[in-house]
Amino acid sequence: MTACAIEGGTAGAATTADPGPEDSGEPEEPVGAESAGAEGAAGAEGAAGAVPAGPATPWAGAPRAPGTFTLTADGAYGARLTAAPGAPGEQRAWYPERWTLDGPEPYAVPLPLHQPEEPDAQVVPLADGRVLIRRRVADRQMFSLLYPTGPATGELALGAVECDGMTLLPPSPDGSSVYGLSAGDHSSLLWLVAGGAFGPELVAEIPGHCSGGVWLDRAGRMLALDRQLPGGGPVKAVAVDLERNGEVTPLLQIAPSSDDRLLLADPDSGLLLIRSDAPGHDRLGWGVLGSCLPVRFPECLRPADVAVTPFAVQPGQMLMPESCAVALRIDGAAGSWVGVWRPQGRRLHQLAAPEGWSAGAGYWSRDGVLHLPYANAATPCAVARFEAPGDDGPLPETGGTDGTDSDASGTEPSGAVTPPVVCKPVPLGQAPLHRAAPPD
Repeated sequence: MTACAIEGGTAGAATTADPGPEDSGEPEEPVGAESAGAEGAAGAEGAAGAVPAGPATPWAGAPRAPGTFTLTADGAYGARLTAAPGAPGEQRAWYPERWTLDGPEPYAVPLPLHQPEEPDAQVVPLADGRVLIRRRVADRQMFSLLYPTGPATGELALGAVECDGMTLLPPSPDGSSVYGLSAGDHSSLLWLVAGGAFGPELVAEIPGHCSGGVWLDRAGRMLALDRQLPGGGPVKAVAVDLERNGEVTPLLQIAPSSDDRLLLADPDSGLLLIRSDAPGHDRLGWGVLGSCLPVRFPECLRPADVAVTPFAVQPGQMLMPESCAVALRIDGAAGSWVGVWRPQGRRLHQLAAPEGWSAGAGYWSRDGVLHLPYANAATPCAVARFEAPGDDGPLPETGGTDGTDSDASGTEPSGAVTPPVVCKPVPLGQAPLHRAAPPD
């Protein structure tokens, strides 16, 4: 595999499309687009079946994006692929769109070029407002930075990497770097595709097949990957030190033969969200980075007939991992909605998502307000704000899987699952963080 840099890339002229991502009709799905659903919840327990009443369903008039809505680490910008306006039955073209979320009102800026994008293109926003796009051209991965320039879209070509496939990792906390992972059966290559001095740079070659990608610190130095060693065996999360030539150290090993994957990490508190089959089957659990306490697998995080996937952790809770609010995407037969949970509360609160929510996208403020981006026929770009529910009040008398408060696997008792409710958006200044006493 080789990389080539393109120096002195120029801004390409482009025709600007209507900034509205969709119209109010019934648009046809663009050719090659994947259907939205529970793609981010693979490995969770339970087939889609009966779910609590009230989850928000996707906007019926919205074409389903082939990728995901990606946010910068601080939640200031978002980016996605969306479909150009068109009449019902007309083939729709995909183009990137950048959302600005840190101002008084959110707004979206379309970034189309002279030809539509392929559905498998990936976009990642940077802290300066530019958007990185990865395109596959034959056996090469091409990278460019897109930015608005008056009525057109500017494009700065960064270079290419010769490989069959690559996945862009979540934006680095430094706001200017983006990494890509090219995984093979025997080794995986980690590339710095944006933020380097001379185009894409090979950072590390890691033995084994790697996936995932979670940042462990605010500096963008420590990256966690899920790795399976050559020849097979269990999947274990490892830490990669990007300042020491990609040095790899073990991060998770709950049981010798268990698959232990890291889903989310909060650098402030050290809270880790983990998926593991150490209890006998795949379960969602939590632990604390650097702690000697065992990983715990709460019963309330395994509601029946749905898949549960965490997507955001409340920042700023220094040395208080049990008080962090965690947002979870819940997928069932009726669609996708939102869950909120704290380790100390041991309750799963279920909330109806706004119509047109980009399922699995959102971020917390330090004050415990969850921000969920959405777009629908009435609002082409908006953010719903949800105050984290409190965990005050006694827990219901429920037992663990063996009839006790907790079994040998570290399972915690669950609180009663409440039906989804629509939370009224709350201004940030009126959103206090409610805390409950830690469990005995």
